Amino acid sequence: MRIWHLTAMASVAMTMATAGWCVAEEVAATAPTSAAPVASLLSNGDFETGAADNAAPGWFSANTTNVSCLAEGTNHFMRVHSTEPDKMVMVYRTVPMKPEYKAFELSYRARYQDIQVGKQVWFDGRIMMNFKDAAGKVLGSPSPPIFRGTQNAWEPRSQKFRVPTNAVMLEIMPALFQAASGTLDFDDFRLVPIAASEIPPPPAPPPIIPSVTLVPTNTAGFPPELHVASNRLETADGKAVWLQGLSADSLQWVAGGDRILQTIPVAIDKWKANVIRLAVVDNFWFGRGPWQNLAEGGLPYRKLIDDAVAAAASRGAYLVLDLHGFGWPTDKEVDFWKDAATRYKNHPAVLFELFNEAHSVSWKVWRDGGVLKSKENNFTDVNVAENKDKPSGDSTPGMQALVEAVRSTGAKNIVIAGGLDWGYDLSGVVKGFALDDRGGHGIMYSSHIYPWKKDWQKNTLDAAAQVPIFVGEVGCPPDYKGFQFIPEPERYPLEGWSEDVLGMIQTNRLNWTGFSFHPACGPMVISDWNYTPTPYWGVYVKDALAGKTFEMKKLR
Repeated sequence: MRIWHLTAMASVAMTMATAGWCVAEEVAATAPTSAAPVASLLSNGDFETGAADNAAPGWFSANTTNVSCLAEGTNHFMRVHSTEPDKMVMVYRTVPMKPEYKAFELSYRARYQDIQVGKQVWFDGRIMMNFKDAAGKVLGSPSPPIFRGTQNAWEPRSQKFRVPTNAVMLEIMPALFQAASGTLDFDDFRLVPIAASEIPPPPAPPPIIPSVTLVPTNTAGFPPELHVASNRLETADGKAVWLQGLSADSLQWVAGGDRILQTIPVAIDKWKANVIRLAVVDNFWFGRGPWQNLAEGGLPYRKLIDDAVAAAASRGAYLVLDLHGFGWPTDKEVDFWKDAATRYKNHPAVLFELFNEAHSVSWKVWRDGGVLKSKENNFTDVNVAENKDKPSGDSTPGMQALVEAVRSTGAKNIVIAGGLDWGYDLSGVVKGFALDDRGGHGIMYSSHIYPWKKDWQKNTLDAAAQVPIFVGEVGCPPDYKGFQFIPEPERYPLEGWSEDVLGMIQTNRLNWTGFSFHPACGPMVISDWNYTPTPYWGVYVKDALAGKTFEMKKLR
């Protein structure tokens, strides 16, 4: 689950996480050459129309803050100017797509002064672009041209990129994206269709850099290794362990993370968490994600996760490595676990959550894999779609294959398997579809509980009587305004829900991590980077982690 509080930063961060590379691209430092002029799809790209009124129809109006139309002699151009550090200044333009559009060339002139990078490395001057389908989902994002420092003379630039299948719209967003300072000028914007053959195929990515096993040099303060004992977790000497903590998010949408190494100490030292759930994704892990350097092979991303593991382990806490996918596993997830399990093989503080939220498959396919739309395995999911992520592929290796991928490395770490219905339903686990551990320290099963999930007993507590449960995501929003995808009849009243769900978790000693310990990924536990608990959910989570007992007055 990731329901977004759409700040400018979070909105673009989500695009970064989901878009991927849609095209092969090349950025030229010189203007494109063409045998004959082709009509541009960007009207008023020279900013001459409306200039007398300090406006540019199609681009911005006269009252747009920090965007203006200026003149040099008889020529007019657009200026984007930052007057306050760390604020977004953006011009938004859309271009409808036609079936005959296969590729584009975008050209323009640019100059800029004193563009200083803001609080994140991508907070600078840039032209962001997104291709979207009819449902509004981002299909791909051409690599954004970036502007930093000073370039006093007009500089011609151009960029070619392919149009992804099913695109109905291209967004073009010239911006000072939360830069510390700067002025960015544009003129002579042109977007023209070209043949896809004009774009050379992308070079083959470098070989994947395989992980080696991480051997900590200092294990002082590390927690003891765990194993499954009936429906509980125990240490080697038989001491029961109850995992209670927080879900630290951002590495699923940006390879550099968002204050991860600041957040983990706060979660453990000040909020008293003894487990951190860390969401990660395979494309960043292997260095194939947006804006990563392919030659680095994902090593900076893995190093950041290493540091997160160390930050938790050195404080006596555990870290759950959550592979944050949706729908059903593919061979990519198998490859990820062979590598990640090698890296954290038998690390006492690391547990492996195999797949975030499975849905739209039968229990047999969930466990054993198979062709998704075969006559034998045909399955209709009646559950509410909780995001627009579309799983790919016609088959799945199944969850058992992910267990075997981990165990093939010699890793005995506890693995965690999420159920169906977007990770909530565990009913199949007690009806013959449990996984076979095959030589490890055991399997824990994950359930995600939100205020539209019905029948806690059937979907979670029946399984809790037999196997250990990890409620990896649990959260309560302030209202349903950001959750309009949930039909009215399926919405529980929110009053009292936080106390009841925590009471249910405590009564049954379910392991859990509150979602989300990030102020822009909801339901939010915190409202800002001062780690202020939200009144509708965070205050209850913090109290529960501090030892307060809640009463479950109503079993949902």
